[in-house]
Amino acid sequence: MLFKLAWRNLWRNKRRSLIIQLSVVVGVIAIITLDSLTNGMLYQMLFNQISTSVSYIQIHKKGFKDNKVVQNFIPDYHKAEETIKNDPLIKSYSKRVITFGLISSAVNSSGIYINGIIPDEEAKVSIIKSSVKEGKYFTGGMHEIVIGEKLAEKLEVGLGDKIVIMSNTLQGNVGSDLYRIVGLFKTFSSDFDKTNIYIPLQSAQQLLGIGDKIHEFAMITDNYKNAPKVASALAKQLGPKYEVLPYNEILPLLVIQLDLYKQSSFIVTLIVSLALIFGIINTMLMAVFERIREFGVLMSIGMKNGKLFSMIIAEAFILGVIGTVVGTALGLLIQLLMMNSGLNLSIFAQSLDSFGLGSIIYPVISFENTFITFLTIPIVAVIGALYPAIKAIKLQPVYALRYV
Repeated sequence: MLFKLAWRNLWRNKRRSLIIQLSVVVGVIAIITLDSLTNGMLYQMLFNQISTSVSYIQIHKKGFKDNKVVQNFIPDYHKAEETIKNDPLIKSYSKRVITFGLISSAVNSSGIYINGIIPDEEAKVSIIKSSVKEGKYFTGGMHEIVIGEKLAEKLEVGLGDKIVIMSNTLQGNVGSDLYRIVGLFKTFSSDFDKTNIYIPLQSAQQLLGIGDKIHEFAMITDNYKNAPKVASALAKQLGPKYEVLPYNEILPLLVIQLDLYKQSSFIVTLIVSLALIFGIINTMLMAVFERIREFGVLMSIGMKNGKLFSMIIAEAFILGVIGTVVGTALGLLIQLLMMNSGLNLSIFAQSLDSFGLGSIIYPVISFENTFITFLTIPIVAVIGALYPAIKAIKLQPVYALRYV
């Protein structure tokens, strides 16, 4: 009965009710949009790093992560490779030679990470092949090199130009060789493009004088969520001489950022909720003062304070529920549409590239946070109506009947 009466009371002043509902709808859409875009940005930063070089799991010699010198090659890579092949959860892997070096053109030079790869294997674990914007990935030559567009700009070189790479060899000497640029790539990170070059694995082994040794296995599992479990199993099989690292240990800062945001996302909901509370208090107070005579009549014919209080709370609850349902539906619809096209921020492309984001942000909906918002906002509406409801039940019937 009270809900039926509350529903009728709401639509006696349609404008006021619609204003409250509109504020709730806008608030819910704002929460869902901000949450989805923030989630999208953090996940893009993480998966862009994974797809360019990190992969889901890496295997090295113990200590290689902290000291990437030529001497820290995998002690028995055949054993590691056999273990990888026998794991059904590993979809693909790539062997790599990785070390520091210096690249020089006729104009300039720069410090780099040298990545020696088998092109076909690398194409299965990273996006370098699909990121080549000019030229080709590799054509099969021993002295071919693929570099980032940003590095090419710094060196003032282009396709077909020759450059020199120098690095320390296993014997402690300086090894150098001449390479011809066959491709230029552009990834999501300008810093990565400036500091990473790719050459054939055998060519890198010759440059460093390490025979057939390698420094790293990069692997992709069936699902990135399984990476820690698979890495733990591999570490037990390989023993203490090997370093088996899932992506969350290689990129701890990004993973921590994601976890922190998930734990602190309620702060965004809280801020919007506080704004809604004050709006609802203001609007419901207006409604109370406009209906003082009506409340006086209800009290004089015997309506208890508890029922009057419940009726006002019910009005706010109904407004909160309707606004939340509509806002959630519209918010999810907007995010679903944006998930296909993304939010184009190309005017900030240079800044976004420095964060490894790319110029288009694709939202990621957190249904857990959306559900929390769905439950929270109607409660917020009720909290916002408490003060006006208390004011209403404190009215004296005689005063209320004479109120003009």
